Amino acid sequence: MIRYVYTMAFLLVFTSIQAQDLAVLSQREQAEVIDSWLDERITNLLPQLMTETGIDMWVVISREYNEDPVIRTMLPATWMAARRRTILVMYQPTPNAPVETFAVARYDVGKAFKRAWDPEAQPNQWKALTELIASKNPKKIGLNFAKDYGHADGLTHFDYEEMAKNLPSGYPEKVVSAQTLAVRWLETRTPSEMATYRHIQQLAHNIIQEGLSERVITPGVTTTEDVVWWYREKIKSLKLDTWFHPTVDIQRPDPASKESTRSFASRPSEQVIMPGDLLHIDFGITYMRLNTDTQELAYVLKPGETEVPSYLKEAFKSGNRVQDLLTQNFVAGKTGNQILREARKMMDAEGIRGSIYSHPLGFYGHSAGPTIGMWDNQGDTPGAGDFPLHANTGYAIELNAVVFVKEWNKDVRIMLEEGAFFDGQKVTYYNGRQRSILPIPRASSYLGN
Repeated sequence: MIRYVYTMAFLLVFTSIQAQDLAVLSQREQAEVIDSWLDERITNLLPQLMTETGIDMWVVISREYNEDPVIRTMLPATWMAARRRTILVMYQPTPNAPVETFAVARYDVGKAFKRAWDPEAQPNQWKALTELIASKNPKKIGLNFAKDYGHADGLTHFDYEEMAKNLPSGYPEKVVSAQTLAVRWLETRTPSEMATYRHIQQLAHNIIQEGLSERVITPGVTTTEDVVWWYREKIKSLKLDTWFHPTVDIQRPDPASKESTRSFASRPSEQVIMPGDLLHIDFGITYMRLNTDTQELAYVLKPGETEVPSYLKEAFKSGNRVQDLLTQNFVAGKTGNQILREARKMMDAEGIRGSIYSHPLGFYGHSAGPTIGMWDNQGDTPGAGDFPLHANTGYAIELNAVVFVKEWNKDVRIMLEEGAFFDGQKVTYYNGRQRSILPIPRASSYLGN
């Protein structure tokens, strides 16, 4: 507890340093941006996606506090949850035409979805929905039930049954899974979102680097859990959120300890940080509904050392090399499984040991889109791994390289993760990527392109 209080004091001393040098909008300003982005997505993106997937009517149904993962991205910023039963209906009369939007609910749902149900005239919400559907006479009715993605499987069994039994004759045959449409909606980034994502990633980088520094860490005193909770407090102090609890773990020159084989299924135990330790952080923030997912490494200098040892610098290069091999295989139309297989062939040809477990990143930290390996499966991932790569999508480039370090007489695992954007031609890291291990103490940033 004494160590924790001592470390927390740094938060008060350095509140104006690093991350707070970057703008973080007020809650009201954030809400205005979120709503403007939503309007842009519905006006400019949704028509394209409905035409692409051949679904001319998309019905999203959710009950309060049991939100469909898709509807959470369609609610206005001031709505913390759906209200009662909220039903959103999106209809495209002809391919590429603007999408008509309706709310079969007691309220307007933001500016985009105007109320299309009068409970006084039609008390039955399901009847009101089916009357609206019949008036539009769609060819395909997309509902959020899905085999491969939880993000697209938000329709409850009860609501599915209620809708099905109220549909007029001939309409149940028009119902199809909206899995692909839901995934494309979640994975595609708009120009406005992309204009801000670098800033969001820079916030995450700055917070990470401050936590992995002498401002927070006193060797021999501070523990890994002290640093974890410093991150949680720092995130809150900056009016940001996180979508997972951070992890800070240690690799050190003890051949008896096998950190490089530790399973990701269990959290590392708390340890006091000492000189000579190689620290690893796994960290993410949420800002204006977009998420980061980042892993970086730092080294605690021993007495007499002025820089990270050359043998660790060389080991680190293997991690950057795996990143390069992976991202050069990003080709529009390739599936996640194809990208993984081809990247791993190149790793094997260069004699690099390691794993690739990259994933889409956006409205969710582990978002919808092509899965590119799993930490516990370096073969094909049926379903999500078969989804093709599309332009204007974001990813967490997550992987590791395992390198034998003779000075430690053991394997060291270089675990890296960076947010990046695929524009259809190439992968660009949102705010650069870590190119060298952060020394503690230090005086400058170690991010590069």
